Amino acid sequence: MSRKKANPIQMYTEQTTGVRLSSHEKLCAYRMKELHDSIKELNKEVKALRTDVSTGKGMVKIIVFLGTIIATVIGVINFK
Repeated sequence: MSRKKANPIQMYTEQTTGVRLSSHEKLCAYRMKELHDSIKELNKEVKALRTDVSTGKGMVKIIVFLGTIIATVIGVINFK
């Protein structure tokens, strides 16, 4: 059996393709890491906003409750 001779152009092409794929994979890995970090940060911000909104809803309920009591007291005083 005779062995095929390696074509230098084909070897160079395979080598450069490997280098291009390697650098592309590194770039994609970096981008995925950045996306993952951004998503983590957004999740933290959403949780903080959710607690702020919950606190705001609680404060509105308290203000409405106190306003109702004050309006009732003023109404009773003015009625007499």
